[in-house]
Amino acid sequence: MLTPEDKELLVKKGISEQRIAEQLAYFEQGFPFLKLDAAASIGKGVMVSAENEVKAYLEAWDAYKEGEKTIVKFVPASGAASRMFKNLFEFLGADYDVPTTDFEKKFFECIHNFAFYDDLNVACISHTGKDIDTLIAGKEYKPVVANLLEAAGLNYGALPKGLLKFHRYDEGARTPLEEHLVEGALYAAGKTGKVNVHFTVSAEHRELFMKLVEEKVALYAQKYGVEYQVSFSEQKPSTDTVAADMDNNPFRDNGKLLFRPGGHGALIENLNDLDADIIFIKNIDNVVPDRLKGDTVTYKKLIAGVLVTLQKQAFEYLELLDGGKYTHAQLEEIIRFLQQALCCRKPDIKDLEDAELVIYLRQKLNRPMRVCGMVKNVGEPGGGPFLAYNADGTISLQILESSQIDMNDPVKKEMFEKGTHFNPVDLVCAVRDYKGNKFNLVQYVDKATGFISYKSKNGKELKALELPGLWNGAMSDWNTIFVEVPLSTFNPVKTVNDLLREQHQ
Repeated sequence: MLTPEDKELLVKKGISEQRIAEQLAYFEQGFPFLKLDAAASIGKGVMVSAENEVKAYLEAWDAYKEGEKTIVKFVPASGAASRMFKNLFEFLGADYDVPTTDFEKKFFECIHNFAFYDDLNVACISHTGKDIDTLIAGKEYKPVVANLLEAAGLNYGALPKGLLKFHRYDEGARTPLEEHLVEGALYAAGKTGKVNVHFTVSAEHRELFMKLVEEKVALYAQKYGVEYQVSFSEQKPSTDTVAADMDNNPFRDNGKLLFRPGGHGALIENLNDLDADIIFIKNIDNVVPDRLKGDTVTYKKLIAGVLVTLQKQAFEYLELLDGGKYTHAQLEEIIRFLQQALCCRKPDIKDLEDAELVIYLRQKLNRPMRVCGMVKNVGEPGGGPFLAYNADGTISLQILESSQIDMNDPVKKEMFEKGTHFNPVDLVCAVRDYKGNKFNLVQYVDKATGFISYKSKNGKELKALELPGLWNGAMSDWNTIFVEVPLSTFNPVKTVNDLLREQHQ
């Protein structure tokens, strides 16, 4: 099946033949749907903190930050902005020259409100000899869009979202990268004022990210009285997945095996490489201007406070279990903690002898832990919080995408459609055990939660394999806690016109 050239390519990418065989088997068999217990909701897996609890959690986080622990803010930032401009690319290629769709009309009507307007105006003058207003008055709309998207102009159609100007300030416009630096200073600075921010980027844009950081980092360090440690990584070639043809054989392009990036689940490796105790995870485009950052900061601190509070309790129980001196009443207390605080249930737990019970409790407590903010469902596409069955028969909290749920089963479909909450990708993670050793995060991935999509290459259809998503199957075997956070903390930018929403002005 594999030629000598194939084997050479595998060695170069750091991919084993066994992994290729595993991936081809998934194309053959598909991925199983997850067995659901229920959609998570308030009182059933989603926490809502009372006012006095909020205060306690915020204080717990502030106290934790004053210790010696390493806190990192992790931002997946490799995504290109091309999808943000899909409608404008369509306008450029359309057989009409004036804005026709509602989207196109809104873009031009509100063009002065974009943070990149001044840069675009300069580009238009430079390349057409006319400013934007003159071009629009003369019904020359396409040159404006061309100067925004194409390489001769601002090249926004090919840049990553993190480098686009999103928000206006008196002192100049800010990119999402800069907004994340500011956020880091507001909730992730340690006692020495050090802020660790890690961006995952694509190789082609790494230098542009580094250049922007060099230009801006001193400005924000001075403004917020912090010291930044900004680092970057790229998705590893070893996490690429082989493509298959429609008969589930390796897809070949000019005789060579075709590999594709494995999706955001590949970033579990990047996360695993970080030297950290606590890691915040948030998408690059979910940022707001300073005037709206209050809720973001409060709720980031809240979920971090929940995390360190529950971690402290889990560590105390692990020390008790490892010490060997515990009573049956204490074991029952640990069971309650596992079931009520960590939402992890074992239906047949009563059948376990004490010795078996201790092994089970220790195994479930001694895992990475994450707290995920959940917003009320407003019909945005994306995953939701569920109670699902695991391979060992236990039930725990999981973030699931629709592709993991059997939509042909009316009961499961209804669970998904009536879900009260939605995953905005707002996580804080604890990645060391109670002795201070790093967990090997790769060991906690549920490999059976990948996803197969259909693509094409040079006109030939192919199947592509996405690895278990970073906050889905890649964190399947973690202890998971869901906390309700307000919708004001979720402001993603999926299209360029989203920047016209009040939250981004």
